[in-house]
Amino acid sequence: MDLLNRFLKYVAVDTQSNEESAAQPSEVKELVLLQMLRDELVEMGIEAKLDEYGYVMASIPANISTPAPKLGFIAHVDTAPDASGKDIKPQIIKDYDGSAIPLKGVPGLMLDPKDFPELLRHKGETIITTDGTTLLGADDKAGVAEIMDAVQYIVEHPEFKHGEIKIGFTPDEEIGRGVVKFDVERFGADFGYTMDGGEVGELEFENFNAASAVVRIHGRNVHPGYAKGKMLNAILIGEELNGLLPVDQRPEFTQDYEGFFHIVGFKGTVEEATLTWIIRDHDRAKFEQKKEVIRRCCEFIDGKYGAGTANLTLKDQYYNMREMVEPHYGIVIEKAVRAMEMAGVKPHIQPIRGGTDGANLSFKGLPCPNIFAGGLNFHGKFEWVPVESMQKASAVILNIIKLYAE
Repeated sequence: MDLLNRFLKYVAVDTQSNEESAAQPSEVKELVLLQMLRDELVEMGIEAKLDEYGYVMASIPANISTPAPKLGFIAHVDTAPDASGKDIKPQIIKDYDGSAIPLKGVPGLMLDPKDFPELLRHKGETIITTDGTTLLGADDKAGVAEIMDAVQYIVEHPEFKHGEIKIGFTPDEEIGRGVVKFDVERFGADFGYTMDGGEVGELEFENFNAASAVVRIHGRNVHPGYAKGKMLNAILIGEELNGLLPVDQRPEFTQDYEGFFHIVGFKGTVEEATLTWIIRDHDRAKFEQKKEVIRRCCEFIDGKYGAGTANLTLKDQYYNMREMVEPHYGIVIEKAVRAMEMAGVKPHIQPIRGGTDGANLSFKGLPCPNIFAGGLNFHGKFEWVPVESMQKASAVILNIIKLYAE
């Protein structure tokens, strides 16, 4: 199966994860693709298992006699809760000419280089877009397809020399629980790479420290005709709380190593409201400071409206993997750089303004930087991926394997 058709096959499966669910996987429908991947690996003659937590783990034995590190390649199957992942209708634009692309599911909606100038870097290529009604799922089914494409090459070319290779597919990365129960020891790799980055050339071994903050505002509802001096409107108090956080530290005003507070949910009535933020910063000290800021804001609200008005639940999600990967820089990063150059790709080392399974895996003892998967505009209706970028990512996987085997 060629890489394009493999990718289209995978995005046809709805795997949207659910942050409201306590189960793992968070949605049973994620298992449809995970079972499919396990079965495809087994059909190729590879030992592969799907465990009770939704992890597919597979192993390809070495075909060289000299010792080589065991390499793991990992991607997640779930798509983000931010936009629908059901009934995806991909548009395939061959020999892209640089013009605006109509997203035909929504009249008038365009994927336009005026808004997304990076499109122009891919003139002449085959571009896959959404139809404007859903996300595409390149995050991270592009990574899944690239790994499977590389595996297929290895199986069909027994002359290709390699050490022992481990393959991992995970659920629930998009809700921060992708590898919570992932058994690194059972996986058995010495070094790993997640194929979960964006534009061609991206190579990342730094990511945000991440936390979630949920505040439940308890108001006091009184008939509005008799509310003077008595009513406490939880909706307005929630708005006031959000207004206490620094405006210049919102995502739309930050870049590079700058962290942020990002409000991602607000549901409420006069009686009760719930607000949800994600808190991010690359610097651990600044990350802890941000958590202290939201604590103080809640204390201020309590002081103004009464104890127990703002109930805060803070939860750390993952940490910056740099401290775990950097000691192995000369191995995992330099080999990835060389592998990209061999594929004709210019490496671009940058911090991730987000997180990957590789962050938690690194803290579990598997140094695991992140490599581009080729997609752009993740998590929404403007998502797209060039086929040529996926092909380069697959080539980089094979080049990394080749370099470790030498």
